[in-house]
Parts: sequence; C-alpha cells; structure tokens
Amino acid sequence: MTVDGFTPWPADLEARYKAEGHWTDRLLGDVLHGDPDALALVVGDDRLTYADLDSRAARTAAGLLALGLRRGDRAVVQLPNTAGFVVVFLALVRLGAAPVLALPAHRESEIRYLCELSEARAYICADRDGDFDYRALARTLPVEHVIVEGEAEEFTPLASVDADPVAAPAPDPSDVGVFLLSGGTTGLPKLIPRTHRDYVYNLAASAELCGLGRDTVYLVVLPAAHNFALACPGILGVFATGGTVVLSPSGAPDEAFPLIERERATVCAVVPPIALLWLDAVTWSDEDLSSLELLQVGGAKLAAERAAEIPAALGCRLQQVFGMAEGLLNYTRLDDPQDLVERTQGRPLSPSDEVRVVDEDGEQVAPGEVGELLTRGPYTLRGYYRAPEHNARSFTPDGFYRTGDLVRELPSGHLIVEGREKDQINRGGDKISAEELENHLLAHPAIHDAAVVGVPDPVMGERTCAFLIIREGEKAPGLRETKDFLRTRGLAAYKFPDRLETTTEFPRTPVGKISKKLLTARLR
Repeated sequence: MTVDGFTPWPADLEARYKAEGHWTDRLLGDVLHGDPDALALVVGDDRLTYADLDSRAARTAAGLLALGLRRGDRAVVQLPNTAGFVVVFLALVRLGAAPVLALPAHRESEIRYLCELSEARAYICADRDGDFDYRALARTLPVEHVIVEGEAEEFTPLASVDADPVAAPAPDPSDVGVFLLSGGTTGLPKLIPRTHRDYVYNLAASAELCGLGRDTVYLVVLPAAHNFALACPGILGVFATGGTVVLSPSGAPDEAFPLIERERATVCAVVPPIALLWLDAVTWSDEDLSSLELLQVGGAKLAAERAAEIPAALGCRLQQVFGMAEGLLNYTRLDDPQDLVERTQGRPLSPSDEVRVVDEDGEQVAPGEVGELLTRGPYTLRGYYRAPEHNARSFTPDGFYRTGDLVRELPSGHLIVEGREKDQINRGGDKISAEELENHLLAHPAIHDAAVVGVPDPVMGERTCAFLIIREGEKAPGLRETKDFLRTRGLAAYKFPDRLETTTEFPRTPVGKISKKLLTARLR
C-alpha cells in the first residue's frame, strides 16, 4: 500500500537488500516467538505469558477493527511503560494501522501537530501520568477516536476495545509499520516512517548481535516508545528471541534496582545520565544486581572515563550504542577489546550500512579526521514523512542521510562521536530543537529575541541555556516565570531552558547569522 508522503528505497537497493537476506516478509505483528507458556511481559504484579500477550493483542486488534481502524490508518499512541503500550502496539501493527509513537513527556504543542500531520484517526493515551491529565489534552485534538488506558471519562476505555479475533487483510512487508519521531532540529518533530521490512531487520539483527535468547530478561527503564528501548534490540528484539520483558516506570535506582533483583534482569538500556546515577547509587544500594550481564548505554555520548567504571561497579559488560530513529545503529561488539568499548560509540550494525565522513563541501575527509556522518542502508529512511523541503536538505542526491553528527572513523570502522553540526541540544538523550524553543520564547510579551544553545554538563551531557533580548521597557522574566509560560503553551517540560541569560545584542557571523559558538563561549 503506497502512503502519500513516504519515500521508498530505489528498486536496485530493494533487490539488493532482499538478495542479501536483510529484507524478508516478516511483519512487526508476528514478532512473538516465545513458547506459549513462557513469560513474555512483566509489569508490576501482572505477568503475561506469550499466549496471554498474543491473545490480548489479537482481541485488541479486533476491537480496533470494530471501531473502524483499517490498514493504512494512523493512531497517535502516548502511553507510559504499561502493558497497554505493548498490547496496543502489537494490535495496531497487526492491522496495518501504523502507530505514531509520542513520548509521555509531549504536550499539546507536539501532540496536536502529530495528529494533524499524520491525519491520525485515533489518539490512545493514559488517563494520567504523574500530575498530568491526558484526557484534558485529548479534548483539544482533531481525531475521531480517543482511547484511554484507565479512567476514560467520556472517552473509550482501552479495556473495552476487545472483541473476538476476526480475519482482516494483513499489511504488506513494504508498508509503513510505525512512525517514530525525529529529535527535531528545525521546529517540531518530524515523522520517521519505518516499514515492517526495515524495522524487523533493525530489531532482529540487533537481537542477534547482542546475543539475546530465551534466557534474556530485559529491563525497560527508558520510555517504551523510544527507538532504543523498542527495537535496539529492545522490547521487540526480546520478543523475537523468546525472552522476557520487564517494564519499569523509570530508571531511578529505587525503582529499577528492586526489579533487577526480583526478576533477575540480564540486560538493560540506559542513557548516560541514568548510567552515572547508577554508578553513584550502587555504592549505597542493598539490592542484588548480580544477574545483570549487559548494560547498553546510548542516546548521548558517554565519557570514556565513566565508561571504564561500569564493569567493575555494576558487575556487567558495557555496550556503547550510537544510533538514530532515522536508521543507522552502531554497537560496540561483545568481543571488542575494552579500550574500544570505553572510547568509541561502536560500528555499524549491518554489513550493508554505507558510511561517509565528509567535510563542509561534502568531500570525504582523511582517515581519522572529524567530519559529518552521512549514511544509507537497509534500515535507514530515504525521506521524512510529508517533508519535501526538509528532505531536500537532509539527503544527498544519491540517498545518503545527512545525520548532522560529527564523528571520527577508526580503521576498525568504529566511530567516535565528536559533537553535532545541527542546531540541537542533546539533554541526557532527549533531543531539543533550538529553533522550536526559540519560537515559543519569542511569543512571550517581554522577549524581543531569543537564541538557545547547549551548555556542556558532566551529568546530562548538555543543558539548555536561552539568551534573551528583552523589549524596551519590559522586565526580564525569571526562570520559573519562563517555564510557567512555556507550560501554558503546551511544550514538553524536558524542552524548558535550564538557564537564562539576558543580553542587549547577539554576536553575528560575517554573513549576519547569530553566532552560537560565540554565545556558548561567553558561558565558558
């Protein structure tokens, strides 16, 4: 089924990836490969076998079908780490109705945009998460169906989306199976279309590389909708190899450590701030973490000095992961020498991943020199969804994706990440578009102009600093007032600035653009 706004792979590469065995006819809805009586999913006190999970997904798919959702439809899914997330995801991909995976932290600004861009027919959310009521958000959205896990009020309860399974047309492996979200460097997030074919390869190849199997107990502490936690190899990679997934509300040691001990978790994926928190917490924690065999760290660069501490402190192997929801994944291998594990961010997952490291003119840099990473391959997108102007800037004429990451490539193929070319802050693995935050700040009546930069931080990697020029006669807003203002605009809290600085003018480059390098230098 052709989707308007989706850019397919060229026919020659499609044939190549099939011939090389990367692309098969497996579907995302068919990833449950565990024994029927084996434990598939643990959430709190709920323990679902593979047979239980398969039945719930089938009945929920039938319930969604009864509501009118069909192959080719889209549904924005905003659920925390609950059984409902897993069931809804499996149900939607079985129908061929692609989930658009929003993060729990997103608010009206992002969710309304995602619903409109994807033309979603449904919004599936929790009743509440912490102190936020998603039902109030749902009342503002242009969708036909609102389905709520928990107390639904006037909406459809997820528990009632249940029917006897019926035969329905299966999706095609080349269909868009799921929409992930970009980190967003030019405003609101862009939609990343992942087909059944490429995403199944993504999760299956990752699971094989990471050595997952039926004895794997994978603890999920990142949002389940995040590409890292979902398919690198993540929840879906575990299901594809018959292991057990354990969902944690967060990566906080007081929540994650007891689950590691109780469920004898063997694998976990975290971002660097969580890894650093665990390194501190393990010195006072009484929980038994001896079952942990592999800690994946990705989402942002982990300092080599701290990477070296993890094996001894946590009693497990470290695997560095550098990737993007757009596709390319790099892993340190389980048999890599320790120095490569500590100081690099891995090498490409697939033998068919093509990598270029280029200078500002697009020319290949000398071996070992820093340049921008360009890539294409069997699981890297060929274009963002319905974003032709952005695609013209983000892809080369021969289909290489311009990642915006600055890297050095070693002779072994391992990459060392040296920074970002794009105007984006990586705050503990959360990608924040400077432009998006600037646009929201400019709506404040006291702010004449705004420039947002990333500030190096030993824990988060980067924190966000907003430089403000205040309108004549107005009083500069404080940090709390600014955050309250951004909250009223429906902006996700992780995008709020950590620091404000006022100035009378911004430094400029020779061509008149704001020099964010000079702004950052002021902070140093």
